Amino acid sequence: MTSKKFTNQAAIVTGAGQGIGFEIARQLAHNGAGILINDINEELLKKAADQIRAEGGQCYALAGDAADINFIQQMVDTAARQFGKLTIAIANAGITLFGDFLTYPKESLQSVMGLNLQGSFFLAQRAAQQMIKQQSGGRVLFMSSVTGHQAHKDLAAYGMTKAALEMLAKSLVVELSPYQITVNTIAPGATLTERTLEDAEYKNTWSRITPMGRPATVEDVANAVLFLVSPDAGHITGQNLVVDGGWIAVSPSPY
Repeated sequence: MTSKKFTNQAAIVTGAGQGIGFEIARQLAHNGAGILINDINEELLKKAADQIRAEGGQCYALAGDAADINFIQQMVDTAARQFGKLTIAIANAGITLFGDFLTYPKESLQSVMGLNLQGSFFLAQRAAQQMIKQQSGGRVLFMSSVTGHQAHKDLAAYGMTKAALEMLAKSLVVELSPYQITVNTIAPGATLTERTLEDAEYKNTWSRITPMGRPATVEDVANAVLFLVSPDAGHITGQNLVVDGGWIAVSPSPY
């Protein structure tokens, strides 16, 4: 996208210090939106914000725990104060804790559910409250995963939360459509990020088993996100868009 179709829009993107979240925020800023970016890692967040500003974007950085309800409210209030409104909320922050189901610890489950579900639920809630107060309508987007559709070894807890986010988006159609707020999800498949590239075999493995011959890039995922939060998608809500190069159609295991 090259047009400034997000001019006069203001967005929150959580988990935006690097990877998919950063690219979403960067593209939104490039297309005219004011951006509040969040990450738990303050150093990563500062670098991300500096880069977006160096490229000419409006960006405010707020480090903190995107699972904490009080901090979520702080993000919403800060975005509204900095940009005069909040029109887009993207719950990208998430955590992946691998583990065998039979020995999976309570602490890991609570961490995964706390960020992936609680953080997403309450960001949507508090952002929607702000949008309703503004009478502006808006866009809410959750970051799901192909693991919410297909079983993946050692990811029972993670996959459960991602499937739940897709049901949450459907449920919020009933709650938020009267206010002209759309709610959708993106489900990325294997994606090349700083984290996944720590595995030397990741790219080769997923290139071999992905029908399109390669894993997604962060740009692939961000392009899909920008469509769903753009004015072009005003009549799309309660939907999930899979970005996986066709993997979910055939679902070969990487193991």
